[in-house]
Amino acid sequence: MTRTGAMLAMLLLSGCGEPPTAQPALAPGFTFASKSITLPEDRTTLPVGAATALVAQNCTGCHSAEMLTTQPKLNAKTWAAEIAKMRTVYHAPIDPADDERLVAGLMALPTQGSPRP
Repeated sequence: MTRTGAMLAMLLLSGCGEPPTAQPALAPGFTFASKSITLPEDRTTLPVGAATALVAQNCTGCHSAEMLTTQPKLNAKTWAAEIAKMRTVYHAPIDPADDERLVAGLMALPTQGSPRP
């Protein structure tokens, strides 16, 4: 028997590579249970348009339309900083090439908040 064949035979005999036959034990008193929650319905919609479509594509995965439309009125520099924060801190997959159009779309949203610099 060759050296490779002997190693293969040892692996097969030791059970290496076979799935475990038993599940690991859970701590005493620990059980898994399915739960469900009901989230509130978001009745707010974003206005239709090319600028807001980019907002919907990049922002509504995490933020509701209501949350976006109740932000204070922000200037372009502040929105750009918010977009940069979402990308760097929260790892949002926002293409930097879209920043200018995204800022324009966010500034075009109707807001209910008071103006802020």
